[in-house]
Amino acid sequence: MDERAFVYDSMYPVARFLYETMPNVDIAGYALFAVIFLLSALVFKLGFARKLSLGRNIIIYLFLLTGCLVLTFLAFFLPVVEGLVIAALILILYKIRLWREKRENAASH
Repeated sequence: MDERAFVYDSMYPVARFLYETMPNVDIAGYALFAVIFLLSALVFKLGFARKLSLGRNIIIYLFLLTGCLVLTFLAFFLPVVEGLVIAALILILYKIRLWREKRENAASH
């Protein structure tokens, strides 16, 4: 078994898909980083974000960006992207339920 096949077999599905379909390994790494950052920003926005000033938001997203660099290295052999997708789906369902409850409470009063 060659070394590349061994590494691809060890990767989790999203990272493996990106590395097998992208024309270049560098582009695949940046694409994986972008996916992780976008999913992390979505999870942050859905679950934790409050109304803050522009400067504070920039600082938070810069720290999120640097944290996603670490997550990108972990995403090769751990289910980071898959976990972020599940977290985003759970938070989306929670926000939909919260929105429905607020709408029903407003209609009943």
